[in-house]
Amino acid sequence: MTIGVCSWSLRPDSPEGLTDVVSECGLAAVQLALSPMLDGKWSASETRRTLEDHGIAVLSTMLQTKGEDYSTLESIKLTGGLRPDEHWDTNLDTVKRAAELVHDFRAYLVTFHAGFLPHDPADPLRRVMIDRIRQVHDIFAEAQIDTALETGQESAETLRELLEELKLPRLGVNFDPANMILYDMGDPVESLKALAPWVKQIHLKDAVRTTTPGQWGSEVPIGSGDVNWAAIFDGVKSAQLEVDMCIEREAGEDRTADIHAGLAHLESIGVAL
Repeated sequence: MTIGVCSWSLRPDSPEGLTDVVSECGLAAVQLALSPMLDGKWSASETRRTLEDHGIAVLSTMLQTKGEDYSTLESIKLTGGLRPDEHWDTNLDTVKRAAELVHDFRAYLVTFHAGFLPHDPADPLRRVMIDRIRQVHDIFAEAQIDTALETGQESAETLRELLEELKLPRLGVNFDPANMILYDMGDPVESLKALAPWVKQIHLKDAVRTTTPGQWGSEVPIGSGDVNWAAIFDGVKSAQLEVDMCIEREAGEDRTADIHAGLAHLESIGVAL
């Protein structure tokens, strides 16, 4: 298991800037956001060469879909992932371009938010979502790339039922314990147990649960939130998971310091880094 950092957490303005701040974090691996290259802001070949020159491994990649609005829980429910009909054609085209890009980076894992999955089997939107997830999976699978759905936007039970129904060989989850708290979708430790057979990567992120139903929880540095990290790593060991882990920090102004503090906390509870 390798510990890396999510590139978007570091807010780099160039491939060189990314390598600098990854090194400042004391790490040598990343989950790489594809958006700067898909949008034409970064050269894919330059990014790949720069990371290789600095000895930074690409553990996985992240695909962002069009039009996502995270301002409220209700807005992301309507706009997140593959759900919006008005962006489906664009998102499908992005997936096709992303498959070539991921293959070039030899990462072979891409994570993304599917969007809110209806729990009710009779909900017609559920069938639409299942069909779209299958199409995305098949495009990446043809390029020998695994896909992992981000956790949190639905309960572990709902996500597990979907995975059991789909039975797609290269589809799994990117388990994010903090998202279970931020979306108020259940206990992270129990959720990990339920989803363990499908976990392909883990995000290291912490959060405090909301006290107001329908509102976001708050993301905080690792070790200062509601995630029981000792129990999470016990769960990883019990499930014999051998997957990479990536620190994600999407709040705070001094993220490098927050990452160092989070790593120190994990070391203090006996996690081998």
